[in-house]
Amino acid sequence: MIKERLKTLVAEAAGRAHDSGELPSSQMPPVSIEEPKADAHGDLSTNFALVAASLQKMPPRKIAERVIENLRDSDQLVEKTEIAGPGFINFFVKPKAWHPVLHQIHQAGDRYGAANFGRGRKVQVEFVSANPTGPLHVGHGRGAAVGDSVGNILAFCGFDVEKEYYINDSGRQIRTLGRSVFLRYTEVFGRKVDFPAECYQGEYIRELALRIKSEQGDQLLHQPEEDAIGYCARLAAGEILVGIRNDLRRFGVAFDVWFSEQSLYDTGTVDNVIKDFQRRGSVYERDGALWFGTSAFGDEKDRVVVRNNGLTTYFASDIAYHQDKYARGFDRVIDVWGADHHGYIERVTAAVEASGYRRDQFHVILVQLVNLLRGGEPVAMSTRAGEFVTLRDVVEEVGTDAARFIFLSRHYGSPLDFDLELAKQKSNDNPVYYVQYVHARICSIIRKASGSAAAEVLYDEAAVARLIETEEIQLLKTLSRFPETVQSSAENLEPHRITFYLMNLASEFHAYYNKHRVLADDPVLSCGRLYLVEAVRRVIENGLNLLGVSAPEKM
Repeated sequence: MIKERLKTLVAEAAGRAHDSGELPSSQMPPVSIEEPKADAHGDLSTNFALVAASLQKMPPRKIAERVIENLRDSDQLVEKTEIAGPGFINFFVKPKAWHPVLHQIHQAGDRYGAANFGRGRKVQVEFVSANPTGPLHVGHGRGAAVGDSVGNILAFCGFDVEKEYYINDSGRQIRTLGRSVFLRYTEVFGRKVDFPAECYQGEYIRELALRIKSEQGDQLLHQPEEDAIGYCARLAAGEILVGIRNDLRRFGVAFDVWFSEQSLYDTGTVDNVIKDFQRRGSVYERDGALWFGTSAFGDEKDRVVVRNNGLTTYFASDIAYHQDKYARGFDRVIDVWGADHHGYIERVTAAVEASGYRRDQFHVILVQLVNLLRGGEPVAMSTRAGEFVTLRDVVEEVGTDAARFIFLSRHYGSPLDFDLELAKQKSNDNPVYYVQYVHARICSIIRKASGSAAAEVLYDEAAVARLIETEEIQLLKTLSRFPETVQSSAENLEPHRITFYLMNLASEFHAYYNKHRVLADDPVLSCGRLYLVEAVRRVIENGLNLLGVSAPEKM
């Protein structure tokens, strides 16, 4: 990698300058190499001299001069070097120095961009985890795309990743679901019902009630109401969960584990955890309730885990659940939550720390809302009351690829406008079409070249040496950035970095393709260009795979 080579050359030059007495201090900062924003400032740049100035007690430009004077073995890599501004060192890289990236891509294949800085450490990514009280909506879809892609990227970087769905199949909301279905069930038999506002009112509740009628007749009307509600809750939650599983499968999301909240109560885990914290003094009694002393670990106040009526809170099961995660051997736990859970982060973090784990072993990704549009106009959406647009509706209308790519087209911390009409367009305005079309076009070029003289010398070094056009070098520079893009995406848990990268690469390919013929009259040049565009195709496919988006060969 050119950046790594330049880092070494600059560090060695600074060391030689110190040995010769030109730099007084042996203390040297680490060398960082970045890409300047303006092409006029070269291909790569370092601020080493500015950072070293306080250590060397010298003006940055003087340090930059000493470094440049002591550079060795850079002739094959650097065409010229210049000092800019207060002391930046700009490097203008020789075009041929970018050529080896093509060999790296072709050799690595579907592993190009992969890394092993994870070194097999176990990471759990828990995401979606919607209550089985209704179908998944578009907000869940964004969380699913984010969580699934984060898991893919971490695995690509050497982590041992497990994806998990936490089924909230216990507590008040499940009972409310059962009550909602039971009331609609009684309506089927002509009973007048004053349907409470807090109950679920979607059409799916009526469908579940009709199913119970077809299977049970009027039997539930003759049972104690609590038993009937319990039956409705179990059946409804089970059916809804089946629908959630199917919707996620269609969306390209597969979980390694589906973990039941109820299992934490059935096994006594929640009670045992509370008793353990009582023995440690972290849980105490006040006003007839049990409180967790989360304020001792950075939370704004202590939290109730058992109410004075003896019922546990959701926080109690969350404490037990996260303890269970670490007990399973995960070095790091990542939760993907909706933005409305922001206030919950500190209390769960406090519980993790109180359990004996470091704060940096727990990370929460907050996913902001999706504003659904159709032709620029808002689509009415609601949750509990009336109808709402489901993830299934969106996938059926625009497809999995478009939905996932658009969900990942912005940082998850920003609200997202999702236009259904735009997502269906076969135009450059549609970001997923824009990227996938490049992959399909290159596949078409390769098919057209099949059997020609150019295709037979696809890997010829002399052919690669012919890649000297400005647009070709720009493509090579961008291709060389893919591994560091993947790594920064993994380090920051930000899949949108890959989406941005792919759109930029697609833009550069379009600019190249519109100006230069890949299958030229010169077979050697054609060979080199085929080698280049096949590398572009490979990188696009690798990037799309990380996002859970297909790379079609024809469109």
